[in-house]
Amino acid sequence: MKKKLLAVTLSLAVAMSLAGCGSSAAKGETAGASNDTQAAETGNSATQEDSTQEGSSQENSTQADGSESFQSENTAKADGKTTKLTFVLDWTPNTNHTGLYVAQDKGYFAEAGLKVEIVQPPEDGATALVASGKAQFGVDFQDSLAPAFAREDPLPVTAVAAVIQHNTSGIISRKGEGMDTPKGMEDHVYATWDLPVEKAMIANVVAQDGGDFDKVKLIPSTVTDEVTALKSKQVDAIWVYYAWGGIATEVNDLPTDYFAFKDINPVFDYYTPVIVANNDFLKENPDAAKAFMSALAKGYEDAVKDPAEAADILCKAAPELDAKLVQASQEYLKDQYQADAKSWGYIDGARWDAFYGWLNENKLVETEIPAGWGFSNDYLPQ
Repeated sequence: MKKKLLAVTLSLAVAMSLAGCGSSAAKGETAGASNDTQAAETGNSATQEDSTQEGSSQENSTQADGSESFQSENTAKADGKTTKLTFVLDWTPNTNHTGLYVAQDKGYFAEAGLKVEIVQPPEDGATALVASGKAQFGVDFQDSLAPAFAREDPLPVTAVAAVIQHNTSGIISRKGEGMDTPKGMEDHVYATWDLPVEKAMIANVVAQDGGDFDKVKLIPSTVTDEVTALKSKQVDAIWVYYAWGGIATEVNDLPTDYFAFKDINPVFDYYTPVIVANNDFLKENPDAAKAFMSALAKGYEDAVKDPAEAADILCKAAPELDAKLVQASQEYLKDQYQADAKSWGYIDGARWDAFYGWLNENKLVETEIPAGWGFSNDYLPQ
């Protein structure tokens, strides 16, 4: 699931047109377009149907359906009344999203005076819907946000929390075939999406390990199930997020080797995934934004304290998921959500800037992304 998600987000990143960059924002402050910047047109919006009951009832995610009345009817106002918000996922529900579902199920949003509808993304992605103002919050990734920021009029969104503190993505392979380090990918088959950022990252870690990326055998990615692809020897190496793809191999008793990109080059310890918010909403409704983020943080903190309970809540919300995989993934992520950060959600400016600096230096964006652009810790619980 995560691998497929990465392919979608990187595809969107490469496909978007990159133009000149706007003025930089100070580190730790809301960074984005001004109020008169035109929002991205998506042709989709959140449904008007309520997804929660007053209190702690839980509804499944719904698909955004093109309603045009959302902006005026559902724009949040911190006026003491119940505030309606829409949160758009990056993909189908998975353990990246558990804290959201825990906060919903336990009534943390309701206690904060919020009524939160969870929707799945339109074809052009979660950030486009958030930028349009038809959702206030959503999930994206620092790498796929790059083209949203590297343009003349950056999309009006800001990353307001890190869902997971460190990048858990890397290359997985069958155990004992020599691919436990990047150089070992030489003369082996890797399923690629043929995307510039993807290939540049792999080339970088292979070179750092003394290898030659040109010797890696690239084939178009058709992988939808990591376990099946590795067992059948369809491919030798796959890019996965370990919390899902890697754990899936463990649950299915498939011995593997794995290396994380961040362990080879620290610049790849970027934030993936993140919570993004609409800039106009943040400016006009700071109290509601902080109330939402406080409730969401409680959801993730609970997932850290009791991963088994959190997994049950996610499975209740998305019964189509493999419960055994969800439980194992949740157990793994309990140590990843906050990790060594001072609190859940905190974004370290130096790490954020390091990855965008690497993109700038390697000309993987046409317009440089300024230091400090695109994130804020101001809405996290203080």
